[in-house]
Amino acid sequence: MRSTALPTTLRSAIALLLGAATLTACSSGSGSGSQESAGPAELTVWIMKDSVTDTFLKDFKADFESSHSGTTLKVQIQEWDGIGQKVTSALASNDAPDVIEVGNTQVAQYAASGGVHDLSDKTAELKGSDWIPGLADPGKIDGKQYGIPWYAANRVVIYNKDLFQQAGITTPPKTREEWIADTQKLNAGGNEGIYLTGQTWYVLAGFLWDEGGDLAAKGSDGKWKGALDTPQAKAAIGFYQQLQALGKGPKDADEAKPPQAEVFAQGHTAQLISTPGGANAIIKANPALKDKLGFFPIPGKSADKPGAVFTGGSDLIVPESSHHQQAAYEVVKALAGDKWQTEIAKQMNYVPNRTTLASVLSGNEGAAAMAAGAVSGHATPNSPEWAAVEADNPIKQYMTQVLTGADPAAAGKTASEAITKALSGN
Repeated sequence: MRSTALPTTLRSAIALLLGAATLTACSSGSGSGSQESAGPAELTVWIMKDSVTDTFLKDFKADFESSHSGTTLKVQIQEWDGIGQKVTSALASNDAPDVIEVGNTQVAQYAASGGVHDLSDKTAELKGSDWIPGLADPGKIDGKQYGIPWYAANRVVIYNKDLFQQAGITTPPKTREEWIADTQKLNAGGNEGIYLTGQTWYVLAGFLWDEGGDLAAKGSDGKWKGALDTPQAKAAIGFYQQLQALGKGPKDADEAKPPQAEVFAQGHTAQLISTPGGANAIIKANPALKDKLGFFPIPGKSADKPGAVFTGGSDLIVPESSHHQQAAYEVVKALAGDKWQTEIAKQMNYVPNRTTLASVLSGNEGAAAMAAGAVSGHATPNSPEWAAVEADNPIKQYMTQVLTGADPAAAGKTASEAITKALSGN
């Protein structure tokens, strides 16, 4: 899945879950324009490194080519470093690949270039009404569906079963109120109830979405404005502060400093928030915890719905300059369809692109918790300039300021102004 939409720690956690993929292939010689070329189709497909395994791609390639006579797939593995500029250049060229995997929150940036084909007329055939929101929404720009959801991952709570048992907690919490009460019980006897740093901003974003707010909003004038100076943001940071205080996480760092899996592996932390793949890092650091880890969705405000989460993942796009747009769509259709969605879920422990396919993960506790949370998935604001916000990240600064005593309204106003400036392109 390796989307640049995911923070570095999330990408690293999933890499541990998946292992490395190293498939390479030749490029095809496609020309300019969107006209369908006559004769056999040789399609170039860009897949990001570590998204899926060699086996998955080889199986898909063989199956697709056998069922699409005359079509050959040339799969090229791409590195994440520098991929933004590489895709942008490809979309502007006369030699673009036919299908490209992109991070779900990158679609707006690429669509703004005008080089991505509109696939809105295909959404019904692809059962788009069932797509998980955190993948579908970022792929839709100004009412047009440019990105087709491929797969997703999101955060869950990983917990130490022994510490829960010692505290007399037999069932994971389902509401915020239960979560706080249980974490207070766990935060005793030399143990910390939860390890949550002061700058784990994707978790704050989930609490903000639960409150009905967002990190930024697009006005009627089409301009984006930061939204951390709202009552919803105040409520979200208030809950975050309450939860974060039930552990020893630093208020001025994110989950990578120090790596939260290494903290949890010491055996005195009851909970942390991560993708399920984070469990692999914990077990690597402390193999004795192998059978002692459990998973549950981030609790929501009520028991009938999990808490909102950031959905990181990948969409598939077709460049305008593909010579084989119909054949390229057939590749997208296959990857987004039942057979290969089921395979990607089973082989990779990803969340499939449709809520109706979540049951294929029922035998995997971590993946099943992730799929349950994906129903409440969101993405970052759908602006082509969002990467500029994350580059200097005033959200992190805002969180540390509030957690160390600053007035939430004043800190929120400053952060909102910085977000607005970044989204304006200035």
